[in-house]
Amino acid sequence: MPRRQVFFLGVLLFCLTLPIAAQVQNTEVPEIVSVAAVVLDAATGTIIYSKNPDMEIPPASLTKLMTMHLAFREVREGRASMDEIIEPTSESWARNQLPLSSLMHLAPGQRLSLRELFLGLAIFSGNDASAAMALHFAPTVDIFVEMMNLEARAMGLSRTHFADPSGYSELNMTTAREFAEFSRLYLEANPNSLMEFHAVREFAYPRPENVAGPYQEEPNTRIQRNRNTLLGRVEGVDGLKTGSIPAAGFNIAVTAERDRTRFIAVTLGAHHGWGGDRIRDDDVTRLIEWSFDNYITLRPELENPEPVRVWKGKINYVNIVWGAPLYFTALKERGDDLNWHIEKEDHLIAPLPALSQVGSLIINDRYGELRRIPILTAQEVERGGFFKRLFDTISLFFLR
Repeated sequence: MPRRQVFFLGVLLFCLTLPIAAQVQNTEVPEIVSVAAVVLDAATGTIIYSKNPDMEIPPASLTKLMTMHLAFREVREGRASMDEIIEPTSESWARNQLPLSSLMHLAPGQRLSLRELFLGLAIFSGNDASAAMALHFAPTVDIFVEMMNLEARAMGLSRTHFADPSGYSELNMTTAREFAEFSRLYLEANPNSLMEFHAVREFAYPRPENVAGPYQEEPNTRIQRNRNTLLGRVEGVDGLKTGSIPAAGFNIAVTAERDRTRFIAVTLGAHHGWGGDRIRDDDVTRLIEWSFDNYITLRPELENPEPVRVWKGKINYVNIVWGAPLYFTALKERGDDLNWHIEKEDHLIAPLPALSQVGSLIINDRYGELRRIPILTAQEVERGGFFKRLFDTISLFFLR
């Protein structure tokens, strides 16, 4: 066969295999270069992918999410306002930060709102902004770090530890599993943080209003783009944070939403050298696409359950509640033709403590059972008086 025909035949065969390769890649669990990773469903907390999930690795600038989390709490509980004005102290000036720090470029004489400081953390990943935030809510940076660690313990993050509010230190430590769970809890507590801060593509600082009078004509404004380069490149991505130090490599915590399903992916430890950021971005992009190709958050829409009859109690009917959320994570091929039914005990006898299980909600699709949710009593049912018990005993005799 002539060389030209061989060449074109090879090109044709290559093109024909492309769709097949794409399909295989989407259904098979992706292989990634990053040392550790976890992907979970943000609504349910269900982990759908993991690689070395419990390996301890410095989070680098992912640490700043905990710094923001504590500041958000102060705003949420009314002890701070997004519009309050901050005058950065010398400890938080850019010129006093450690070498190779990412910076918001805080400087003497500047004044900025707390909202601008949040943007300096979310977009610029400024170590100076981290120091300013810490010193705004605590007398010293060390005391703020203690607050960070107390919050980590309260959130159940036993293997996550913070040494500074920016992530510069290699003594900061976390795991992919714990940071993915932290990110889930962070979004649950701060749902507006994505739209207001993490999804913002760029920010200009300082502006004329941030500097002293003599410098307002030339404030030396810098426009910096969000370090999360997946914004606008990967469908549905609207946060959260990137980070990198030599001891950790390139890290990212990213979230994306499509069709009412939101996933959170954390990858840690992509190679710190040249091209490590591209490796990290490629890893997490493949994980996100694979997750949406294969999993979905199912959200059955059910009305509240009807009260159920109780015998020999002070009351005849007790309200019941679902013992677990109705939504759950499922393979994308499941969930067609959803149906459900309730299985409960025929005759409930008092006394019944609150949250007693009295049955189950069974959710099915055309392939079989998908989820079983306990049905619980909403309140305690005390034992009735003598005549009430006697009357109900007689009634039950004839019912049986």
